[in-house]
Amino acid sequence: MFSEAADDFHLNLMLPILSEGGEALNLESTLQALPLYQFQAELSCLGIEVAQVFERHPLVPGVILVEQGQFVGMISRQQLLEYLLRPHGIELFLKRPLRVLSSYAPKSWLMLASNTSILSAAPQALRRSPECLADPIVVQQSSGYQLLDIHALNIAYWQIRGIETQVRYERLQLQMLQSEKMASLGRLVNGVAHEILDPVSFIWGNLSHVSDYSQNLLTLVSAYEKALPQRTQEIAHIQETIELDYLREDLPKTLKSIKTGAERLSKLVNGLQNFCHIDEVYPKPADLHDCLDGILLLLKSRVSTEIEIVKHYAQLPPVPCFIGQLSQVFMNIISRSLDVLLNQAVSDRLSSELNLPIRESRIRPRITIVTDLCTLRESDTRWVSIRISDNGLGMSAETQQQLTEAFSTNQPFAKETSLITSCRIITARHGGKFKVYSRIHPTDDRTEVQARTEFEILLPVA
Repeated sequence: MFSEAADDFHLNLMLPILSEGGEALNLESTLQALPLYQFQAELSCLGIEVAQVFERHPLVPGVILVEQGQFVGMISRQQLLEYLLRPHGIELFLKRPLRVLSSYAPKSWLMLASNTSILSAAPQALRRSPECLADPIVVQQSSGYQLLDIHALNIAYWQIRGIETQVRYERLQLQMLQSEKMASLGRLVNGVAHEILDPVSFIWGNLSHVSDYSQNLLTLVSAYEKALPQRTQEIAHIQETIELDYLREDLPKTLKSIKTGAERLSKLVNGLQNFCHIDEVYPKPADLHDCLDGILLLLKSRVSTEIEIVKHYAQLPPVPCFIGQLSQVFMNIISRSLDVLLNQAVSDRLSSELNLPIRESRIRPRITIVTDLCTLRESDTRWVSIRISDNGLGMSAETQQQLTEAFSTNQPFAKETSLITSCRIITARHGGKFKVYSRIHPTDDRTEVQARTEFEILLPVA
């Protein structure tokens, strides 16, 4: 930028010089990316001096009025010309100090911070009164005040809206492609789960028969031992070889272990089928506890021994829902809690190894899941409440505010895309409510501070 001082020391003019093609605009561009004019004049300066600057620099949109270096107002180029065109306007305003013109001009300028986004500034400028729509905007910076031509703002706004439309189109295409991939993956996993479930069911169905058969054979052996107390050398050798006494004790345990493994595998396959379930057009009643247990089983490999899973389940009726989409919501929330707790554990471990200060806490990492039936104040309908919380590091106030705004306005929030998707599934598809609480409160011994983040899902019960 270069500075051009006017003939009078009361004037200070700085004009912007943009690089060729200007700065590339994006969705996060602020007013700093636009050409800003710094033209200041003391109230004691004559109107003709300002008019001469306007004549030499036709792009300057107005003048910032200061008194002893302090901001007192703004007069646009258009306002100056309108007052000069009035009867006796030249004698009243051109040959007198700007203080006279300032007393006539309306005090309705718009002032915005320099870090205000262009997408936010343009609507604010359009909400001004009709007579002020063409006035420049006063941009406040740490170094002072500058002026922004409203036409430059409008052009940049529509350019960014075009970029936003293109981004939305590309994002929609990616979402459609991702949805198709997930649907194909879901069908594949569902087919694999079905193929696994068949032999598991076969094993499960025959285990009871194997248990009965083995028990009958052991009973028969005992009867033979009583009837023939004198064992031949061959029979004694066989009993020693197969360790008959140990076999009698261990065989029931082995069959029980096989049964437990088959049961866990069956639950895992059912969890996979629920998670990859392709929902119908209409919701169907489902057991939410089975759904939650299935998700926890799918995530069992990520749950280290340090993390405790606490479940407090109430008696719930079957809830009409799209079980596949609801499984995705539970997966998103629990996965996020696991990420927070695991990252926190790794950070504490590294700090300990490097002899760095670590967060003092004697609380074991924990994920708590609570279900209950409730009635909201604004409605007599019964609701099912599912609360999933963790005692990891809470969200910052800024992140929580951004999440709340994203939930209410459906604006994209890249850092928590899975949570935004979960909110839309609960509110739009299920007619429910999705809430997030993140707070820090002292523990009972008043020596520690425990963080807590909780997600609450409310679903109506038909």
